[in-house]
Order: sequence, then C-alpha cells, then structure tokens
Amino acid sequence: MTGWLDGYSALVTGGGSGIGRAVAERFVTEGASVTVLGRDLTRLTEVVKSSPAPSRMHAVEADVRSSEQLHQAVAETVERFGKLDTLVANAGIWDYQRQLTRLSAEELEATYDELFSINLKGYFLAAEAAWRELVKTRGSIVMTLSNASFYVNGGGPVYTASKHACLGLMRELAYELAPKVRVNGVACGGMNTDLRGPEALSMKDRSLADSFAKKPADAAPPPIPLYDSSTDPRDFTAPYVMLASREQSGPITGEAIRVDGGIGVRGFARAAGGDHL
Repeated sequence: MTGWLDGYSALVTGGGSGIGRAVAERFVTEGASVTVLGRDLTRLTEVVKSSPAPSRMHAVEADVRSSEQLHQAVAETVERFGKLDTLVANAGIWDYQRQLTRLSAEELEATYDELFSINLKGYFLAAEAAWRELVKTRGSIVMTLSNASFYVNGGGPVYTASKHACLGLMRELAYELAPKVRVNGVACGGMNTDLRGPEALSMKDRSLADSFAKKPADAAPPPIPLYDSSTDPRDFTAPYVMLASREQSGPITGEAIRVDGGIGVRGFARAAGGDHL
C-alpha cells in the first residue's frame, strides 16, 4: 500500500458494510485512524475487531438523520484521534428500481421521505457537523455518489433523484467551503454489497448482495463495457484514498470520479422504459 493517509483522521458514515466498510479498512491500511458510524453497533464492532489496526478504529452507533448524533460522532473522533481530516459521507439505501407507475401515492410519499432523509439529508447533516473541524485541518469531504447521479435507470425515480441531488450538493459545498475544505465524490457502479431498501416498501431486510449470490453462472453479462470487472467493494476504494489525500489531490474540488465500468459510454439498453404501460 502507499501510505497516502499516514497520520490522517477520518469519519465514515455507513461504515458497517459495503463500500463504507471497504473504504474504512482501506484508509486504515493507508495509515489513517478511522471512526466508522452506523446504526448497528454489533456490526461496527466486528469491523473494528477485524481491522489490521484495531487501535486506529473507533465505532460509533448513530443515525445520519440525527444532527445531534452526528455532532457527537465528530466530537468523539476529535477526542480520540486529535483532529478530523476527512469526512466520507456514504450511508444510503436503494429503491430497487421501483418505478413511479408501480408505487401507490402512499408508498411514494413514505419512500421519498425515508430515502431522501438518509441519502441526501444525511449528507447535509454530516457536512454541517464536520465542516468546522475540517476547516482547521484544511481537510476534505468525499461523498459516495452513483452512476445514478448522472444517468437514469440506476435506480427508480426516488433513488435517481436523490443521487442527482447529492451531486448538486457536492458541487455547491465545494464552492461554499473553498478554499479551506475540498469536496469531491466517487460515483460508483453496481457492486456486491449489503445495500438495503426502504422500510416504507418492506425492503429493510432485502440485500443487494442476494442478487449477486443468486445469479446463475450462465447469466448474460450486465450491459456495461467492463462487464467482467470486479464487483468487490474493495476494488472501488482507490479514488477515495486519492481524493482524501492532500498531497495527491490538493488542487481537486467539485469533481466526481466515475467508477462504474464505463456505463456512461455504452448508450441506452432500450429506447424507452415505459413499454409496459
């Protein structure tokens, strides 16, 4: 490994599984001390115990929808590690591509409130809780975006709208917090993670990882140019390391690195999504 983050201190929301856990573990390997934040303390504790450097990891049980809990997480990070250099805003849920025409009015309202409060409000509140400490260190925020931040059908309308909004938030904060704090994003494609769905659609216990496990060996490849590329979250972490490192990305802010297998260059799989109507 490069040691690009030697001496850094980071806070990763949604750090108990998936890309959040992979980023936290990679940061530790690169020399950082990391607080992992999530709603399942048992899972977070397992992440810390399995770390190559448990003394440089700290678990905080918190909900990204709570400003008070996020402020406490920042305070604990600074108390334990002396400072905060990087916030990775990452916690999120997916809508499993539930289309507008397959949502009742009640489901739409409840799904919107739940998904936006986690995927977007959670990023807002995390940034508000962290920016003062990041100014002190001339640190950075790295947001987990998505191919759905740029293109349609990476989710349903609620998820796509939330990720488009996260892209706009990243760009706005890059302007507002400059020159002291850099703000960038990593727009990930599909990966094998324990990404859950909204409680409003009875998908709290549904995991994206299940679809990878059930996929038959002779199934058609996904319609992306690098269809045989890895779906392991650990292989998506390098851009986070680069963007967190002042030495490697000091002049970069307001940018989103797309790590999605080249989906943006393939064109659309079909002309219209409403042929079933």
